[in-house]
Amino acid sequence: MDKQTQIELEAAAFRTLREHLMDKRTDVQNIDMMNLAGFCRNCLSRWYQEAANARGIEMDKNQAREIFYGMTMDEWKSTYQTDASPQKQVEFEVAFKENVGGKD
Repeated sequence: MDKQTQIELEAAAFRTLREHLMDKRTDVQNIDMMNLAGFCRNCLSRWYQEAANARGIEMDKNQAREIFYGMTMDEWKSTYQTDASPQKQVEFEVAFKENVGGKD
């Protein structure tokens, strides 16, 4: 497989993952994703931002999240986010430190 085809397939897979998380599985909470998989929608938007910044494209965290989510974080939270139990919050603190550290 040539490099351009690989890039296009990877981009298609990313777009499908984004669509799945943003359109088909809005019921899955970021905290549950982070606790189980070590990443969430915010991580994906941060990776997008980091890729843009590495290519000289100025983009902050909020801009990247709005691009990824297709709406502001406030809109996403008010529409889809539910309250997390105290246990999930404790698990999140551990998962965040292990997987993100000081990057967010």
